[in-house]
Amino acid sequence: MKHLRIFSLMLIAAATTCCGGNKPDDDTQGTKPEEKHDVQTYITTGDNTMHFDAVGRDFEEGANLNFETTIYIKPETRYQQFDGFGVALNGSACYNLMKMSQENRTKLLRETFDPIDGMGYSYTRISIGCSDFSLSEYTCCDQKGIENFALSSEDRTYIIPVLKEVLAINPNLKVMGSPWTCPRWMKVDNLTNKNPYNSWTSGQLNPDYYQDYAQYFVKWVQAFEAEGIHIESVTIQNEPLNRGNSASLYMTWQEQRDFVKSALGPAFEGAGLSTKILVFDHNYNYDGIGDQQQYPLKIYRDTEAARYIDGAAYHNYGGSASELDNIHQQAPEKNLYFTEHSIGTWNYHNFSDGLMNDMRDVGMATITRWCKSVIVWNYMLDNERGPYRPGGCGTCYGLVEINNRDYSSLNRRATYYVIGHLAKAFKTGSTRIDVKGYSTNLNVAAAENPDGTYGLVLQNMNDQGMTITVDDGTHHFNVVMPAKSVTTCLWGK
Repeated sequence: MKHLRIFSLMLIAAATTCCGGNKPDDDTQGTKPEEKHDVQTYITTGDNTMHFDAVGRDFEEGANLNFETTIYIKPETRYQQFDGFGVALNGSACYNLMKMSQENRTKLLRETFDPIDGMGYSYTRISIGCSDFSLSEYTCCDQKGIENFALSSEDRTYIIPVLKEVLAINPNLKVMGSPWTCPRWMKVDNLTNKNPYNSWTSGQLNPDYYQDYAQYFVKWVQAFEAEGIHIESVTIQNEPLNRGNSASLYMTWQEQRDFVKSALGPAFEGAGLSTKILVFDHNYNYDGIGDQQQYPLKIYRDTEAARYIDGAAYHNYGGSASELDNIHQQAPEKNLYFTEHSIGTWNYHNFSDGLMNDMRDVGMATITRWCKSVIVWNYMLDNERGPYRPGGCGTCYGLVEINNRDYSSLNRRATYYVIGHLAKAFKTGSTRIDVKGYSTNLNVAAAENPDGTYGLVLQNMNDQGMTITVDDGTHHFNVVMPAKSVTTCLWGK
């Protein structure tokens, strides 16, 4: 293994940084390799020395003789199409971004979202109204009567300006909306007595207001469309089985079924909206609530509701990603999306563990189980983990941490690079394809991109560096992977 270690050191020394490093004061953006190569590779290492570093490689001449350490790309076996990979641009993230200088903000957003010179993040999730990472509690219709709908000052001051800047960098960015609560005047304490429930936290949606709430969604989508921001999808409720959080609404599968088929679906159809409707948007284990198990499947069984629904969204705060396989097997006609994972004091302890754990459990575990997208939470928080709402998450980190003393110094955590590796390899509209061969402590996923290129993500979980050969049936090339690292490869046929 000595020659592998020496080669890895040479690789590190020769690498050209594509995107900024992880040091708190490192705000530099690098470049792509200057020389033309057959294969573009980008490498991030758990030892925190390589951060999406670009290294060019070339096809090998002659026959591939490294059979024991070869992975074979099998494009004839095809799975789901990818919509994109990205991060939430909630109120707190956008507030912090807008505190930056224009020059620094543009540099960071280009690094993150530029599909050519950056990582190419391609999907974002925003809240419909407030979330636990907003500057205040609000909805877009806090005064009773749907005629009083209006976007909030937080939307107009922070979220919309940031989205417009990102769309100028990546016009193909997809946007998902999720409400944390309906307007309080639509809430009741239970569905039997339907007593008014004037609280941001918990409560249930009064069925008497189903039509008004459907129009709330319609007006929200149309308001963003009027700003030039297309809404690709909405989830009906963030974490519908969570009565806690600083803003929340309890919503069973029965309620989502009835709301979709009697109000939301017909309202979108009547307004001519193409926005996709996603159900659930919560944990793999349904928070252990017995009659809510397999929540999406129970809604799909109602054909009237199912015809309006594109699929279901999941978080990973409870249960196993194997639930994605269960849902797909029973409803293969419906799509799956991964829409939230947070890092914080409870699960992110160092760069190496963050890189290995999140690529394995958030990236590979979802895309190899039929998810069309992977979106994680909190693009940017400050060094005090805020701003956040009391009752929300006070222990969460941002993927990018900004120092609130100068709103300039940045610390990029490992999960930032995890999403970057996925977004760079798998463009919007790409199709996951099969991979066979060598797999010892190696996680692998591949896709064919719309432009005909192949994208490949490799995760070396070994404590030692390793060299493997990639063979697509026409070309083959070697990839040198340092210990505990992630590598993205892009090449033409």
